[in-house]
Amino acid sequence: MIDAALLPLQRRLLAPPGAWLAAHGVRADHLTLAGCAVGLAGAAAAACGLFGLALLGLALNRLADGLDGAVARATGPTDRGAFLDIALDFVFYAAFPLGFVLADPSANAVAGAVLITSFVLSGTSFLAFAVVAAKRGLQAHIFPMKGIYYLGGLTEGFETIVIFALFCLIPEAFPVLACTFAAAATVTGVTRYAAGWRMFGER
Repeated sequence: MIDAALLPLQRRLLAPPGAWLAAHGVRADHLTLAGCAVGLAGAAAAACGLFGLALLGLALNRLADGLDGAVARATGPTDRGAFLDIALDFVFYAAFPLGFVLADPSANAVAGAVLITSFVLSGTSFLAFAVVAAKRGLQAHIFPMKGIYYLGGLTEGFETIVIFALFCLIPEAFPVLACTFAAAATVTGVTRYAAGWRMFGER
């Protein structure tokens, strides 16, 4: 919901370290892959009940996700980079709550399934919209530097990371937090489907 407002600040903060990494031969794709790996390690830590390590994995994943874009802007963005960035984000977004399901299946399984299903709803609407928007040559003016058409909503990256952090800080509240966020993510998905229905109804 507020990603567009936060993005300029994030870019200003990460531009210097991104330029330094690029100058020392670090590639954006490598950061994307490393970020996914450490995020999945955080999910595994959650599954083992190590919620402090899960929070660290979350933080490092998000740092890598910001730095890969900064490096890409310093060296030149690529289609492969745009593909990896969004595809591996969705891998992480599904795996992280799964860690909490595995940590306590009896308490968390239903809420985790509901949350991941809501992510499928919002994520598929996001990606399907981007495919058709690219076919029509459309660009999201509030996210001009994104590799694909970025359609916002009630739950975006910032809100997702906040709820993931809350999972780590108060893991006993996972069922309530997950179901609440699932409701918001479902609203996001429905509004994206409505936007697609409205914008792509002609031609």
